[in-house]
Amino acid sequence: MLTLPHRQPIFHRRLANDRYLTRTDDAMTQLTQLIVQGISSGAIYGLVALGLVLGYKATEVLNFAQGDVVMLSAFLGWGLVVAVGLPFWLSFVLVLCISAALCFLLEAKIMRRIAGRPQFSGVMLTIGIGFMIRGGVSMLFGPQSRSYPTPWTGQSMQIGGSVVAELNLVIVGAAMGVTALLYYFLRRTTLGVAIHATSQNQLAAYLCGVRVKRLNSMVWAISGAIAALCGLLLAPITLVDLGLWFVMLKALAALVLGGFGSAPGAVIGGLLIGLIEQFAGVYLPDGVKDVAPYLVLIGVLVLYPRGILGESHGRRV
Repeated sequence: MLTLPHRQPIFHRRLANDRYLTRTDDAMTQLTQLIVQGISSGAIYGLVALGLVLGYKATEVLNFAQGDVVMLSAFLGWGLVVAVGLPFWLSFVLVLCISAALCFLLEAKIMRRIAGRPQFSGVMLTIGIGFMIRGGVSMLFGPQSRSYPTPWTGQSMQIGGSVVAELNLVIVGAAMGVTALLYYFLRRTTLGVAIHATSQNQLAAYLCGVRVKRLNSMVWAISGAIAALCGLLLAPITLVDLGLWFVMLKALAALVLGGFGSAPGAVIGGLLIGLIEQFAGVYLPDGVKDVAPYLVLIGVLVLYPRGILGESHGRRV
């Protein structure tokens, strides 16, 4: 007796195919969301690292209070929008101006006093300034977490079948815009060329007529405005909280990964840290996401200290 091979009914085959396609679509949706979220959070890390690079190139001091300026800006944004009742965009501009003025005064009135001292003095001074900012914010606003509405609150759009919050796209667009603007400013304007010259040799720039001291304060003001932008964009995602200063640690990881002292490397390193953090939170065990940036930091320092775009420096001993 001839036995025909067993064939699955057409209905069941179609059902299996539909389930496979559904799982594939879910995986692609999750992948798209992870990439968008990783790039948006990485853009914040990259911008904070970019502000660090600008300040370091100008004064050779790594501003460890940068994260606290980010946190302060978020609280100022909440105070102006919620407590005072100002429109969001007016508050946005005011916070940028306040943070820029604060960093200008920090460099002009405090950091300038330790010019020529060992770099460790600048590190400890900026750490102390950061603690003072944190304590002042805690006394003025209180330690409670809070939030405030933005033009993008609750808004989302579809990208490739995935629902993406508009705020993530705004963050990516802002990071690209600031990076392009700084590139043009530093490469194509007289003031930007003067900043480059000062970062290479302050004495030679001074002898050529550049007002080095005022220029350094201006660079710190730009760095403060970038920190304010990061605080205002990050707060709606993570809430307005004293813990926002921790973004500084992830920015340091981005700075080392991209290459210490490299502005493009800071942005690239930030994007990579953001992607690593998001994928580690989904595909690796619980808790790995919180330590992934610092594992990357340690690994880069051990295996490739110069970073992706950093310059190699050697010393004969």
